[in-house]
Amino acid sequence: MTILRKAAAALSAAAAVLIAIPPTASATPAPHDAYGKTFVRENFNHLPLGPVTRGRGWTTDAAGGTLTVEPSTDGRGRELRIRTEGNGRAFVVLPDLAPPGNSFWARVRLRVAVFPTAPLWAHWTLAEASGSDSPTLVRPLGGQYAPTDKGNFWGVGSDLGPTGDWTAWKTSAPAVADTWQCVEFHLDATDNRVTVYFDGVEQPDLTVSTKNHGGTADDFVFPTFDKLKLGWQLYQAGPTPSSYEMRMDDIAVSSRRVGGCGT
Repeated sequence: MTILRKAAAALSAAAAVLIAIPPTASATPAPHDAYGKTFVRENFNHLPLGPVTRGRGWTTDAAGGTLTVEPSTDGRGRELRIRTEGNGRAFVVLPDLAPPGNSFWARVRLRVAVFPTAPLWAHWTLAEASGSDSPTLVRPLGGQYAPTDKGNFWGVGSDLGPTGDWTAWKTSAPAVADTWQCVEFHLDATDNRVTVYFDGVEQPDLTVSTKNHGGTADDFVFPTFDKLKLGWQLYQAGPTPSSYEMRMDDIAVSSRRVGGCGT
């Protein structure tokens, strides 16, 4: 009986300790908490096959282009097919962003079927961030056909702001067609810095910032971001080839790096 009374007392003491611990003390953070504030996640798996104009937390913007949900090329799940004619455009639009500190991370898996070979210096964009308080368009992911180096090269760019229209493409970052890549970019307002990562590896040659960019001598300054567009636009008329196609999947936009691009 003495042993039983001691056991009961021990159980009672343990229960008292458990009751005293707040219910959340040992709770595992939800996945989105681990990444900070997540604004949008989209893998297209919950959407019906066929043309699409909107999803959860996003809309579209297209002229001379289409967006279609199709089975994934690897046979698992679904992905977004973007197709444009000439210098058309087709984008997923993430509106009403309000990133803390005006800074955010984005991740997307993508494959561009082919890049332009004409006209000379053909310029293309895959991501564009903007804000209603400024005309500046920040293009953290894009590039250009450089005939001097006989290829297309990735570059960060901007337009309509005090630094003008520029794309800081680098020959160290060739754009390879028909190849899946996991791309991340970080827009950090503390130094108006754009950092790009391919398959989890930082591309320091592509980094731009307040004083280090490809435009005029003026400072490069972010707008107050409230919109991000992901997709495809080529700006010159009559390009070669005459149409373009890309695939996108696994979009995430967050206040912290989401990851998932490790080699």
